[in-house]
Amino acid sequence: MPVTTKAGLRAKEIAQLTWWMTNDGTGEIGYEICLQDVASKGTSGRIIPLHADVRAALIDYRNRVIGFAGPFVIGTERGLSTSPQAIVNMFQRWYRHLGFVGCSSHSGRRTFITNAARKISTVGGSLRDVQVLAGHTNLRTTQRYIEQDVDAQRRVVQQM
Repeated sequence: MPVTTKAGLRAKEIAQLTWWMTNDGTGEIGYEICLQDVASKGTSGRIIPLHADVRAALIDYRNRVIGFAGPFVIGTERGLSTSPQAIVNMFQRWYRHLGFVGCSSHSGRRTFITNAARKISTVGGSLRDVQVLAGHTNLRTTQRYIEQDVDAQRRVVQQM
């Protein structure tokens, strides 16, 4: 699901994401998610620029559910919304079906944060920008998400 790997959303944020948070001023899917505090962990609401893949997936999904969708992007047969635990369980089933061992609903978020950290300096940003995208109040939390890359460590030392 691209909202984890290309937007870095938590299970709670996916469950609480409303169409209003994805829309622009005309009611169409915009170019950013305006994640409200109520849908995030604590007060980590934030503006998340939408990757083209996420935007396309949201547009496609909305076109398929427009006749029966409620205010929440993800609903269930029993209700207009879903719970964070249902999102966690859904990812667990998907990953198990695909044979991915050790993956969870948080795996895509970790991938997003690691990829953002690796690329942020190429666009003039810093780890502080990654921290904001992730919705972390402490930079140390963001740093714990970032996977090391031994090959990159070798390359950077060789270029010094």
